[in-house]
Amino acid sequence: MKLSLDENTTNSYQIQRIDADSITVNNKIYSQNIIIMPNQIVTWDIANFAELTVKHFQQLRDLQPELVLLGTGDKSRFPAQELLIPLIEAKIGLEVMNTTAACHTYSLLVIEGRKVAAALIF
Repeated sequence: MKLSLDENTTNSYQIQRIDADSITVNNKIYSQNIIIMPNQIVTWDIANFAELTVKHFQQLRDLQPELVLLGTGDKSRFPAQELLIPLIEAKIGLEVMNTTAACHTYSLLVIEGRKVAAALIF
């Protein structure tokens, strides 16, 4: 599913396309789970939603976004509350949704200039 034009007019990482096993950001295809922010992309060392641990949310906290969009694959799944402690303590917001919706929401928030992190699981 194509999400945006191929132009990068904001000098930030923009999601252009997503399908079942890859995501295209600024004309580069990623086939692993990633964390994308306006100014950086980080490989997210997680195989699937069931493997989420506190360590993964500590990694998100350390990036210091104001909001995390957690894309949980083809359907929305909510992580256990105890895993979210690093984000809660740092007062970082969290929205959970399917990965396609997280990509769409990320694109809109980047246009608004927000410091958002989209943690995307395929």
